Amino acid sequence: MKFKTKPVIYFFCGLAIGVAVVAGIASRKIEPGATTVEVNNEGRPQYKWFSPALPASLDFSGEAVPLDRWEVKERLDREMIVNYYVHGSQLYILKLAGRYMPVIEERLKANGIPDDFKYVAVAESSLQQNAVSGVGASSFWQFMKDTGPRYGLEISDEVDERFNVARATDAACKYFKEAHDKFGTWTAAAASYNCGMGGYNSQADFQGATNYYDLIFPDETNRYVFRILALKYLLSNPKIAGNMIDPAEAYKPLKGKDVEVTATIADLAVWAKANNTTYKMLKIYNPWLRAHKLTVKLGKKYIIQLPA
Repeated sequence: MKFKTKPVIYFFCGLAIGVAVVAGIASRKIEPGATTVEVNNEGRPQYKWFSPALPASLDFSGEAVPLDRWEVKERLDREMIVNYYVHGSQLYILKLAGRYMPVIEERLKANGIPDDFKYVAVAESSLQQNAVSGVGASSFWQFMKDTGPRYGLEISDEVDERFNVARATDAACKYFKEAHDKFGTWTAAAASYNCGMGGYNSQADFQGATNYYDLIFPDETNRYVFRILALKYLLSNPKIAGNMIDPAEAYKPLKGKDVEVTATIADLAVWAKANNTTYKMLKIYNPWLRAHKLTVKLGKKYIIQLPA
């Protein structure tokens, strides 16, 4: 194979420029004469990565983060470092946000829950509709199969409303209201979404404190709120991390029409064709349909969305 030098040179020049831009917007001053990429003794590029600057102040749902405390600042710093350089993930989340955030934001507002809780969904699933954890927590809000019904979700072999973004957001709002009433702050309500109200309460009782920032938890919950805060900061200020996405590039909400179903559908593929669509599109628009049929009990009805 003949080796072509010009494309390789162009590639490395472009790569070096890209890295320089990313590092340059890391809000860190670079000494005069310093570069963000060098060539080592083996002739290979050696990149330099910088820790992103932390915001001077930050809040969650109007509750100030005590960044004047060194241990709090360091916990935020960790999550900022971990999340700052995952540009592919952030760009995809920003694109998915165009499709799903309008529904999530509308349902949060309708339920009286602060808008910042949309970043809980991001922390839970990265807005991946089909996200399923190793223990079976599913979709946007990562409800467990036995927990969802307690907050109004129907979960069966045929129907799983954890995959319905509006219904699942309403269920999450019920949890957040209950947790806020119990613990008194939105920050504690968010933290308890990770460890459970029982887990939060047992730590609060043992340690004699209720403020999340005054408590120590197992590592996952210790990091949980700080991950939400880092995601809030980076995704609401995408250019800080060099994520240059045009709003027009975001995925658009699915446009459809609602069809009320009051009788059992024995074959969803046949039903889809009869309604001028395909089984594939039916599943894309209604991921909560989990089987090849839909059993509708007497007095029950479902709303199925079809492409407009």
